Amino acid sequence: MEPLVSVCIPAYNSAVYIKKTMESVLEQNYKNIELVVVDDCSKDDTLKVAGSVKDSRIRIVKNKKNLGMTGNWNKCLAEARGDYIKLICADDILYRDSIEKELQALLEHPEVTLVMSDTALIDEHGKRTGWFKRYPKAGLLEGKKVAKRALIFKSFFGAPCNTLFPRSSYEKAGGFDPEFPYILDFDMWLRMACLGKIYVIHEELNGFRVRNDSNTGNLINEDRKTYNLEHKKLLKKHNRLGIVHLNRFELMVSMLIRHARNELIQIYLWINAKKERE
Repeated sequence: MEPLVSVCIPAYNSAVYIKKTMESVLEQNYKNIELVVVDDCSKDDTLKVAGSVKDSRIRIVKNKKNLGMTGNWNKCLAEARGDYIKLICADDILYRDSIEKELQALLEHPEVTLVMSDTALIDEHGKRTGWFKRYPKAGLLEGKKVAKRALIFKSFFGAPCNTLFPRSSYEKAGGFDPEFPYILDFDMWLRMACLGKIYVIHEELNGFRVRNDSNTGNLINEDRKTYNLEHKKLLKKHNRLGIVHLNRFELMVSMLIRHARNELIQIYLWINAKKERE
């Protein structure tokens, strides 16, 4: 029997893109999936658009009250029934062999707590504009080693759409932490990685939609100080837990790199927005 994979889409005011996202999931080469859409009291036509996509594997859940991003992401994971879980934001997409190849790595290596693949950056029309490569090495890697380097240099884990993990990893790591409203996924992947081995696939198996008006885009454009403070809080948390320890020099380097990356991301978003206007 092929294991059931739960693909979870947390949605809020996602009417513009959610149909494309859902279709990319349903068109996967791997068929034994359930698609769980959890709507967080959207004010637009998200529910109507999601309901227009017909497939017996779809389950749509409407929250009774708005839970916010962290709460809704946790609700998605709680709704998942599969042995393996993928979370994908309502404007991103999966390429056809995404689940097939990521699941194969997990089945061949039962000790792996998280698998991740490279990501294509796409614009509002789905056109590829760049790419994001994960950790430089591919294959089976020591999770704690990657986690430490990610804390110092950059998140090698990337967006939720490029990860697949066993339900057991989620249960051991716990849910998304409400203390991190913007980098909640980075915090979660760090905790999962530190549980054991991770697996990296250097293929673009998913598309991350770069939008100037996304949550991260708005934050970096309007209040980079908040983003930097959240990164600082993340460093303190993982140092306090003692799973990944950074000395003072490493902490300083991490903050300097975070500041620099925020500036570069703002420039990238500005260029992307300018192209869209043209």
